[in-house]
Amino acid sequence: MDSGPVPTRPTGGSAAVASSSSSLIFLGTGCSGALPDARCLIQPSEPPCTVCSTALSLPPDRNPNYRCNTSLLVDYCHDDGAHRYILIDVGKTFREQVLRWFVHHEVPSIDSVILTHEHADAVLGLDDLWVALPSCQRNGSAKVPVFLTQFTMDSVAARFPNLVEQKLQGGDDFARPAQLHWTIIEGDVDKPFVASELQFWPLPVMHGEDYVCLGFLFGRKARVAYLSDVSRILPRTEHAISKSGTATGQGQLDLLILETNRLHGAGDGRSCHLTLSQSLDAVKRIRPKRALLIGMNHEFEHHRENQLLARWSCRERIPVQLAHDGLRVFIDL
Repeated sequence: MDSGPVPTRPTGGSAAVASSSSSLIFLGTGCSGALPDARCLIQPSEPPCTVCSTALSLPPDRNPNYRCNTSLLVDYCHDDGAHRYILIDVGKTFREQVLRWFVHHEVPSIDSVILTHEHADAVLGLDDLWVALPSCQRNGSAKVPVFLTQFTMDSVAARFPNLVEQKLQGGDDFARPAQLHWTIIEGDVDKPFVASELQFWPLPVMHGEDYVCLGFLFGRKARVAYLSDVSRILPRTEHAISKSGTATGQGQLDLLILETNRLHGAGDGRSCHLTLSQSLDAVKRIRPKRALLIGMNHEFEHHRENQLLARWSCRERIPVQLAHDGLRVFIDL
């Protein structure tokens, strides 16, 4: 994988490249409230919040400070050239992400779903999931697998009984719930599962000191670790993805995708998220070939912070940048 500069605008790539390559599409890179933060617009501060007050002045495809809920789409190109689309998390902004980035990148549908945890910014888009299913699934002839822990399953069943019980709402065909096959996984790095023929290793992390969230390690050729909601990386997880760890026998991590929620501060035992300094400390310990940061709140101005990160990258010899909504990274999975 190219470890050069990260593009600052979404790129769909040529049809020829896309047809023969796997890629990662960042559907959202923001915090739970998404950006712009509505509070900064209806109750503006003095001076106004720079990131949020300008977020509506440009269309999102030219504004990396416009951020939907964190979500990743894995476009996995099989050896036979067929593509499978694996969606990680379905948050509150899912419908907007479909309209913006599925259309932009010509993504036809999804083939499987993986949930990191049961918070609103990871699951509340499940009721809109049917719009992105293949036509055969929408007609009820097959089911899309959803991989999640039992804890998350219990929460989803309470929130969306119609999705779990597979009942129509009001007899309206257009209200047909998504045809989903719920598959329970364990939060154990030694218990991988397969989604759309790509193997994933669960990576348990702390999301606050009393809550465990999952990240995931995947890739047969290039290794990618995705940690979207984390306040502390557990030692076993860090070893599995660090340069010194060889959990899958593939050596150094090619790409680390890691949350950085707040720009300032060092975090504490009550925090549910990493700050920038904590995220960069983790990057130095894990030492991937490249890192992209996600989950940013409105303290992060994309271009300004990426200039600072470029200097940090030169000093530490690890390329690190903020990702942005719509970013597509081609990578040989």
